[in-house]
Amino acid sequence: MSAASCLLSEDQFLCSICLDVFTDPVTTPCGHNFCKTCITQYWDDNFPYQCPLCKKEFYTRPELHINTLFSQMVAQFRREAQQKASSSSSEQQAAKPGEVPCDVCTGTKLKALKSCLVCLTSYCHTHLEPHLSMKGLKRHQLIDPEENLEGRMCMKHDKPLELFCKTDQTCVCMLCSVVDHKTHEFVPLREEYEGKKAELGKTEAEIQQMIQKRRLKIEEIKESVKMSKDAADREKAEGVQVFTALKESVDRGLNELIKQIEDKQETTKKQAEGFIKDLEQEISELMKRSSEVEQLSRSKDHLHLLQSFSSLKDAPPTKDWTEVSIHPPSYEGTVVRVVVRAVDQLKKILRKDMKKLFEAELKRVQQYAVDVTLDPDTANPQLILSDDGRQVHCGLQLKKLPDNPERFSEHVFVLGNQSFSSGRFYFEVQVKDKTDWSLGVVRESVNRKEDFTVSRENGYWIVGAFENIFVALDDPPVRLSLQSDPEKVGVFVDYEEGLVSFYDVGDAALIYSFTGCSFTEKLHPFFSPDFNIGGKNSAPLIICPVNQSV
Repeated sequence: MSAASCLLSEDQFLCSICLDVFTDPVTTPCGHNFCKTCITQYWDDNFPYQCPLCKKEFYTRPELHINTLFSQMVAQFRREAQQKASSSSSEQQAAKPGEVPCDVCTGTKLKALKSCLVCLTSYCHTHLEPHLSMKGLKRHQLIDPEENLEGRMCMKHDKPLELFCKTDQTCVCMLCSVVDHKTHEFVPLREEYEGKKAELGKTEAEIQQMIQKRRLKIEEIKESVKMSKDAADREKAEGVQVFTALKESVDRGLNELIKQIEDKQETTKKQAEGFIKDLEQEISELMKRSSEVEQLSRSKDHLHLLQSFSSLKDAPPTKDWTEVSIHPPSYEGTVVRVVVRAVDQLKKILRKDMKKLFEAELKRVQQYAVDVTLDPDTANPQLILSDDGRQVHCGLQLKKLPDNPERFSEHVFVLGNQSFSSGRFYFEVQVKDKTDWSLGVVRESVNRKEDFTVSRENGYWIVGAFENIFVALDDPPVRLSLQSDPEKVGVFVDYEEGLVSFYDVGDAALIYSFTGCSFTEKLHPFFSPDFNIGGKNSAPLIICPVNQSV
């Protein structure tokens, strides 16, 4: 019997109706073999009675009898196939939890290599062989092992899901396309699969870009913390040097200085750690999504990709980090102010050391120098501006100018073209040969048309000379005692710190600092050369380039 079965090809043991190995084979009067159940069902559904292969018609329904000899050959073929499967099963791995098992294996279920969308069955290496070698089974569509094969069939028509309805954005079978979706637009699953796969590639690239941006932001924050720490260390070293000279008499001042600096540094550190933690969490979520997208992108399973696409195409919700940054706290003036308060009675002793501190501090703030020019649209009609926008003095007559909303009408003021709403900036102005002047910064929304009091409360942070008496227009105004009349004044602003400081550039001395300011809108540089009375105070205010080597 074995020799006889070898004379037949494997295809000859397959029923042409079910395309599987014969079960209870019967022979029709025309000599063709079929499963008894298959041919019976075929004739129940079709009339006249025909042979499915040669199409010979029978006027009466033939009586079917099991083909005993051929049935024995089929049984022998089954036994040999099972023996072959049994001998090779030891070389294959049993299906582990989470893996798709072979549906044909009896006893130990081996790991499936492929699933057939026609048979709706998953096969191990041995049981997959007929689909790879037999002519009839080669036409079946094989996919990577899939446990839920029923989900690939149309629940309404029990047909394979082969088309994608672009109108309803869903997978349908051939029958759906002519019944329920007949007016809709369709494409093959593969075509839609390729399109969605390309979108997933784009999504993956976008996610990777987001991850990279966040990694760069982490490095930026770490660098900001390092810069903050360096500045803190530098300030502490200078503070220790000064307070060591004062010994026990100023220990209290030294402790106060160090505490202020360390508190600011700790605040910056905690803020940075919070940002880094949030960024690393987002990176973790993005990498998880990236892995899922990458895994889905590699899938050759059209249906699975399309059904999972919507939930994976977009990156998980993340924070917009574009504008987030660490603003290291400003230490400028910290040492100076604490030392001045603590050792006022020892100024003569400390003059040399204080000079060094001011010079170092001035050099640091000069690093934030910006290019400032005067805005003619804001200038009072009595003011005369140079062509390059860097000098202003007060004329003797009012010019006829448009009374635009930006222009100051009652006071001889002019603003800088530039505005600042974050960070730090510094500029220098020559006030040489002037008895009256004022400089500083103002809010963009200050009153420009009516008479008003110039003060911090009204949005002005300025210092000035009035008949050679120097005053900071704080609340209340503060009269300043300077060692000498400044010829050039530096103005430094730290927006986030709420600090505005003024320096005598020539003597490298601090003139005054506005602290604890709350800035909520744009700031503009402010200039007033004050009135020219008969040639007195006629010298201009001159915006000077900053020489950082001084």
